[in-house]
Amino acid sequence: MRRLLALLLLVAALVAPASQASRAPATLHREGSWLVDAQGRVVLLHGVNAVWKRAPYVAPSTAAGFTAKDADFLATEGFNSVRLGVLFAGVMPRRGVVDQGYLRATARVVKLLTDRHIWVLLDFHQDLYSERFRGEGFPAWAVDDDGLPQPVNAGFPGNYFLPATSRAFDNFYANVNGLADLYAKAWQAVAATFAQTPYVLGYDLMNEPWPGTSFASCANPAGCPAFDAQLLQPVYDKAIAAIRKADSKRIVWLEPHVLFNDGAQTTLGTVKPFTDPQLGLSWHQYCTTAGLTHSSGGKAGPDCGPQGELVFRNAAAYVKQHGFGQLLTEFGASDDLGDVTRITDAADAHLVGWEYWHYKEWSDPTTESADSGGQGLFTKDTDLRTLKQAKANILIRPYARAVAGIPTSMSFTHGVFSLTYTAKPSTGLTEVFVPARHFPRGYRVRVSGGTVVSKAGAPLLLIKAPREGSVRVSVVAR
Repeated sequence: MRRLLALLLLVAALVAPASQASRAPATLHREGSWLVDAQGRVVLLHGVNAVWKRAPYVAPSTAAGFTAKDADFLATEGFNSVRLGVLFAGVMPRRGVVDQGYLRATARVVKLLTDRHIWVLLDFHQDLYSERFRGEGFPAWAVDDDGLPQPVNAGFPGNYFLPATSRAFDNFYANVNGLADLYAKAWQAVAATFAQTPYVLGYDLMNEPWPGTSFASCANPAGCPAFDAQLLQPVYDKAIAAIRKADSKRIVWLEPHVLFNDGAQTTLGTVKPFTDPQLGLSWHQYCTTAGLTHSSGGKAGPDCGPQGELVFRNAAAYVKQHGFGQLLTEFGASDDLGDVTRITDAADAHLVGWEYWHYKEWSDPTTESADSGGQGLFTKDTDLRTLKQAKANILIRPYARAVAGIPTSMSFTHGVFSLTYTAKPSTGLTEVFVPARHFPRGYRVRVSGGTVVSKAGAPLLLIKAPREGSVRVSVVAR
């Protein structure tokens, strides 16, 4: 019996590491600019933003908020990522005090998504710094504007240009009264909460950083190296260090100054290179000529194509130079279907994943207005049956969710989906989401260099390549 017991203990010891590894949370990591899963497949993300900007700063468990039905909708319609708002005002409503109740409420939404294998990007969202300036993000105690008056309400984004708003940003970047330190502490609490949660994509450090009183220096194609190096990067360095105390694996996502959206470059990490190996560039695409009107339903102008292409090229050049992953984490914000089509087609061409703004209207104080035309996917937040079908036809599109190799091209035009990639068979199967809305009578597949191994007409097309080499896939309607 003693020998048998010793043998059983030995077997248990040998098996334990493999068992523990199998329980390790699902994560993505960066290889080059690609997002890669544990199998070694390149993962492309199609998703939405879900940011509740007013108290309680997280969507409630109601039809107007976010429930299991919402998570089921996203999973069924092929979305595999959500950029979820986690507001500083919610995490630390009092100076230095983390609200664990808020983190539990956020964890409810995260679990609904991750249980369905939807990747969640946690986003410290802000617009106009705080509610004091008719925006959201920072708690009232973190507003230090040196007592400057806010004489008018210029709305969004106009209030950025008012002196008090810019001064509040200046003081935050300067770490006045330890504001940037406490911001990092809040991030550490978030990372500690979700470090072991599977399907957490990572941490988006700050939405659309406004350069404060340095904004004029950023409004040019070269961007603003002094702001990037001296003000924004030190804040990011603090937050990265704090997160790494709690989570060493997830990608930390850095956003460039907000004028990057309009074609200005970012120079983050140029003077002082970042040393963390798992960083990503979270960037946005809004057209200047739609301009300030994108927040009020303006139509994209003829210059949007060239400007949009410039932003895609700037992002590609930056991640190549600095060794970052990348994700287009905002675009859209209206029912301008031409603009939404332009960006989703361009993202396919550049093989960039994306997250549309916004899942629902949620009484958004800095995007919604009387003439917005609607930023969300539904005409009525409480009723998923009111899905805007024309917009859904653009966003719910076929795409390669996971590529067993390196993708080289992807497109969906005139009802035909095409994909090419260089296969790495050892990483598994390539997965292509094929939505029924575009193929109501099923679809036909042509594959060269590989074999279809999924059932005919399955919503998830699976392709196996027998050897390394080029694979071509074409999907057409029956």
